[in-house]
Amino acid sequence: MTASALTRPGQRDRLSEKITEIDWRLVILLAVVGGTGAMMLYSVGGGWSPWAADHVIRFSVMTVVMLGLALIDLKWWFRAAYPLYGLFLLLVLMTEFTPLGYTAGGARNWLNLGFIRLQPAEFIKFGLVLALARWYHAHSAQDARLSWKLLIPAAMVGVPFLLVAKQPDLGSAMLIALTGAAIMFLAGLSWRIIAVGVGAAVAIIPPFVMFVMHDYQRNRVLTFLNPEADPAGTGYNIIQSKIALGSGGLLGRGFGLGSQSQLEFLPERHTDFIFSALSEEFGFVGSFTILVCYAAIVLISLRIASLSYSHFGRLAAAGIASTFALFILINGAMVMGLAPVVGVPMPLLSYGGSSMMTLMIGFGLIMAVRVHRYSELPKGQALF
Repeated sequence: MTASALTRPGQRDRLSEKITEIDWRLVILLAVVGGTGAMMLYSVGGGWSPWAADHVIRFSVMTVVMLGLALIDLKWWFRAAYPLYGLFLLLVLMTEFTPLGYTAGGARNWLNLGFIRLQPAEFIKFGLVLALARWYHAHSAQDARLSWKLLIPAAMVGVPFLLVAKQPDLGSAMLIALTGAAIMFLAGLSWRIIAVGVGAAVAIIPPFVMFVMHDYQRNRVLTFLNPEADPAGTGYNIIQSKIALGSGGLLGRGFGLGSQSQLEFLPERHTDFIFSALSEEFGFVGSFTILVCYAAIVLISLRIASLSYSHFGRLAAAGIASTFALFILINGAMVMGLAPVVGVPMPLLSYGGSSMMTLMIGFGLIMAVRVHRYSELPKGQALF
């Protein structure tokens, strides 16, 4: 039986048929980005240790997990949506209110479970996508457009946003809010509410910066506005990032030859500013190529979302694609000096376990939407 002949859920019983339905273009593109990340971590670390080997192992394991998750029927994801959201929200609460949470980089955003250390703020983004997709699946277009019931998805977004912002992890909190806003927009939110929300956000930014942010966060914003005011202090990171970006030119200095990263002028070269290191070593051509791969990943994911017969599948896949795109946009703007430095990694390129784990699980969900795009999910099973 050919893949094109698979038209109904009952025809997808055999494992081999499910495997043929996986979008291998997406797998290859993810492998290209993940492999490039390993190459850059090898370069900036001076060898497989301390970052590149871990990155390769994590990516390899998570690729197998992603492919395994792609074979799980969409009905399972649908049933697990609210429990997973609740579990990940509980992990965020444990980070804030139990001795298991600990501080790193000025924010209490890590959870030490003994056998593993996690950053729950990364996982709650995935849980939020699932929970919102399920909520909108069970409600009418009118409820999604303009209704008092919108207070429920707003609370789903607002609670983790406030908890993560309190840690304080401004970058993750921003991603939670934008991810929630993206899904609500895709679900059909009224333009009137969108306009009011944008206006309120613009109005609240100045007092929020002046009176709510911690001093180091406020300094980041002020540094973004004028990094040259303190080039050896708060402005150092972004100035060095711009130097690395510009010094690569068209073709770059060559693999392992970037002076900013190799001589350690570039801060956080393995996480926040790895894209700057890539641009220095491979120039405009290398950085543009990676951005094309990122764009292709997002477009293929959105195409998969459009193929789903269920509203849950469409919103879940589009929500993961939106989160992935937001990572890229925020980190790209950050390293170019177009946004404050908020600690958002470049997805699958930067070093980091929790971020990679959640993104690869998310792509497992996207592939599950494609493999089981004809699955019929029950309506009217809202939690509220």
